[in-house]
Amino acid sequence: MNKEFIYAIDDLVKEKGISKDVLIEAIESALVSAYKKNYGTAQNVRVSIDREEGDVDVLMRRDVVEEVEDEFTEISLEEALEIDPRYEVGDVVEYQVTPKDFGRIAAQTAKQVVVQRIREAERGMIFDNYIDRQGDLITGTVQRISNETIFVNMGNTEGILVAGERAHGERYRVNDRIKAYIMDVRKSTKGPQVFLSRTHPGFVERLFELEVPEIEDGVVEIKSIAREAGSRTKIAVYTEDENVDPVGACVGTAGSRVKNIVDELFGEKIDITTWDEDPRILIKNVLSPAKVEEVMVDEEEKAATVVVPDYQLSLAIGKEGQNVRLAAKLCGWKIDIKSHTQYFGDEDFEEYDDEYYEEDGIEYVEN
Repeated sequence: MNKEFIYAIDDLVKEKGISKDVLIEAIESALVSAYKKNYGTAQNVRVSIDREEGDVDVLMRRDVVEEVEDEFTEISLEEALEIDPRYEVGDVVEYQVTPKDFGRIAAQTAKQVVVQRIREAERGMIFDNYIDRQGDLITGTVQRISNETIFVNMGNTEGILVAGERAHGERYRVNDRIKAYIMDVRKSTKGPQVFLSRTHPGFVERLFELEVPEIEDGVVEIKSIAREAGSRTKIAVYTEDENVDPVGACVGTAGSRVKNIVDELFGEKIDITTWDEDPRILIKNVLSPAKVEEVMVDEEEKAATVVVPDYQLSLAIGKEGQNVRLAAKLCGWKIDIKSHTQYFGDEDFEEYDDEYYEEDGIEYVEN
């Protein structure tokens, strides 16, 4: 090896961000193993690479002792004194034993180590990049599909989207474009593994950030999301700006913004409601599209009893309990739904004039 080798190392250090000392020390360690393997010796040697000139020296290391028990690692004090009269027992004698043809072996070994270290450094940089991007949205291309697991080409690495992280009914083919949520990043012997999800509530949140500038700018805040992927999502939004309608901002003109999200989610229904710090108002909101007559709360138990008109009971509960289940998850309260008759008996009650309608998988309430 020579100066050109050192120049190449310096270029790699700049380009890949690898420590020069760490890289050269790795090469020196590998050269020790290469020397012992190629020359069939158990000698105690070290390899030294000149950081400026690139010269490689193999140095025999032997401990100075009174009586030699291992000739590969020890030298008698008498022999040591012949080399230098200043040696004492306990000192280490080093002298060069570099073979004439070691340059070729050194070059091959150094190349292997450099390639390996570059690969490790690149994997490390990819891991560091994606570990900081956990919770982000990515767009990639379906690279291959194996046993229902989709491998997504993300540019400099491959994302993994298992069947359980896709909503029921989602189908993809190789080369399809796909959006997904970075759920987890792990190290492995083959490099970083980036696990993706399309069922995580955070996926819906990132889609809203992408479609709604008011959310991206922080004017409108997503307070909570509850989701049963492939079926329904409830989202509660809030703003301190009196001039902004948070629900309207998310819906968009003629429902354009939320429709894009519904399309991305293959028709999943989305309920958008207003967040409120008052649990009574919040619970009433999150049970939309059902109409609520009364909300009684137990602050200590964080439980609420909700009374709805008789004709709204099934709507409030939802198919297989989905509406109330998502509402409870969204606001963090236990919710018990009662019809007017169940709670008050047969006494008359005033019906609400609110109208509920659904369009393109999006549910709206008009008061």
